[in-house]
Amino acid sequence: MTRPVIALDGVEKTYQLGPVAVPALRGVSLTVGRGKYVAVMGASGSGKSTLMNILGCLDLPSCGRYLLDGMDVAALDAWELAEIRNRKIGFVFQSFNLIPRSTALHNVELPLVYARLRARHRRPRAIAALEAVGLAGRLDHKPAQMSGGEQQRVAVARAVVTNPAIILADEPTGNLDSVSAGEILAIFGRLNAAGRTIVLITHDLDVAAHAHRVVHLRDGQVASDHRQTPLAGGRPPAAAAGQPGGAP
Repeated sequence: MTRPVIALDGVEKTYQLGPVAVPALRGVSLTVGRGKYVAVMGASGSGKSTLMNILGCLDLPSCGRYLLDGMDVAALDAWELAEIRNRKIGFVFQSFNLIPRSTALHNVELPLVYARLRARHRRPRAIAALEAVGLAGRLDHKPAQMSGGEQQRVAVARAVVTNPAIILADEPTGNLDSVSAGEILAIFGRLNAAGRTIVLITHDLDVAAHAHRVVHLRDGQVASDHRQTPLAGGRPPAAAAGQPGGAP
């Protein structure tokens, strides 16, 4: 059986606010197989952002176990976690998080700089990533010279340029009009069809409809976990409806 990219087992996260302990995640168990496209939904305060931070190795569980592509993140030091974030995870955020004074090409090259790839190897990979999201003619444009949809496409190119095991997208269409949002979701569909693993955080049912699995969080727990036929893009689900924490 193929090893899952994500395996959470009884993960809890509690924040200490002075004398008050505030639980954010309460025993979450979840697996995501390689090449799957999963949407995570939930109301404000349900634990979505905490889950995203843990999946992205930006935070660690208070207890429980998280294996990312077979590696126990609790066993890694700060330097190793930074390496994991750069090489294994591609991030796409609602606010794009591009460097304003840098060109699209330089923004996409940055993860390769951190990976200590030589310049002669960085540029072709960054160009290929931008071409893959339809921005071959915008390499030298800065964020202020591009639309919101184009900026998000640059962010997607930056996320995939290191060939990560997983793409984490946090409300990636939240700042976009419906046309630009549809273009970004189409790109995610093509990436998934090519074998990329995608976990997308969203509050929008129309966005979640593009995934072939939807996990709902409520009060820090998995309230439901079901498979569906994607609205557009992506590959059809390999199995029928699942249960919380069930097979990837």
